[in-house]
Amino acid sequence: MESALDYHSAQALLAWQIELGATDAICETPVNRYELQARLPKMVSPAAAEPVKPKDVDPVAVARQMAKDAVDLGGLHRALGQFEHCDLKKGARSLVFADGQPGARVMVVGEAPGRDEDIAGKPFVGRAGQLLDRMLAAIGLSRQENVYITNVLPWRPPQNRDPLPVEVAMMGPFLERHIELAKPDLLIAMGNISCEALLGKRGITRLRGTWGEALGTPVMPMFHPAYLLRQPTQKRAAWADLLEIKARLLAG
Repeated sequence: MESALDYHSAQALLAWQIELGATDAICETPVNRYELQARLPKMVSPAAAEPVKPKDVDPVAVARQMAKDAVDLGGLHRALGQFEHCDLKKGARSLVFADGQPGARVMVVGEAPGRDEDIAGKPFVGRAGQLLDRMLAAIGLSRQENVYITNVLPWRPPQNRDPLPVEVAMMGPFLERHIELAKPDLLIAMGNISCEALLGKRGITRLRGTWGEALGTPVMPMFHPAYLLRQPTQKRAAWADLLEIKARLLAG
């Protein structure tokens, strides 16, 4: 028969055991700690947070907003310099913005800078530019007095390759704003890329010599001077186009 301990006796026995060095209380029957561990609920590690992906940037939308914010040609020049979404900028030496007289009645839109233009930082300064100057002089025009010149792209493509459609689309808002701020009476689209950017059409052989319209401004498509250097027999067609431009200017 088990003898029951009173409170004071049990407390005295516990104090005696502690004095002997006991640190843990044990039950009358042994406990299998391995089984106890198996029955414990497993800790569930929190799910790793998915990395937040940056929102996709629409370069055309960025270009459109930056161009819209430019209130003058100087502001547009600065905006182009701050635009970081065109990879052509990384490989080019210069930002080729424009040359000639802002506010002139005639605005020439070329395709993209070449090697000479990239070095000089101005459009149409190589052999093609020299031919362009002679062509304009034949009808009494010059970049020093009454012509303003720019390109569809402000940066030179690698190896002078043709501009890609995505590059033309990206620079489109800047070109449109350039024309709005320059306010020419007529535009000359030099080459296929310029016709595509201004008129949404390609096929310069078919388009040249026929007036089109962009942003409410008359557009004359012409062979690019670089093409005329390779195909001098087409200079007769270019001369006819120049006479059309001269007649349009004289008509007011």
